[in-house]
Amino acid sequence: MSINTLYRTTAVATGGRDGRAATTDGSLDVALGTPKELGGAGVGNNPEQLFAAGYAACFLGAMKFVASQGGHAKMPADAAVNATVGIGPRSDKGFGLEVALEVSLPGVDRVEAEALVAEADTVCPYSHATRGNIAVTLTVA
Repeated sequence: MSINTLYRTTAVATGGRDGRAATTDGSLDVALGTPKELGGAGVGNNPEQLFAAGYAACFLGAMKFVASQGGHAKMPADAAVNATVGIGPRSDKGFGLEVALEVSLPGVDRVEAEALVAEADTVCPYSHATRGNIAVTLTVA
């Protein structure tokens, strides 16, 4: 599979979970910290938080795109995606992730909302990247 790349960005991390991550263009620069649950001080952001924020924003963008193509419900201005990312040991080796996306589409009929979410899941690049690799649960609130 090949893509026609429309945008590319680069980020550099130093110091691992207790370091910094920044984009080379300077638009993002965050202090990283290991969460208390994983033995850290809980100060700073961690990769799971960044992944959750990125997936939520990307999935919402995919829903907006799908809605703009017609045939689906219109997106309410107060639509939201709540992404929860969990990390834990895998049975084979190392660590794995799990994701739960909870979509809120106020005022949209449940059947229409579920259809929009299902179609967005086929469009979202994060959904493509995670499909078959980690458990992702989609629900409409």
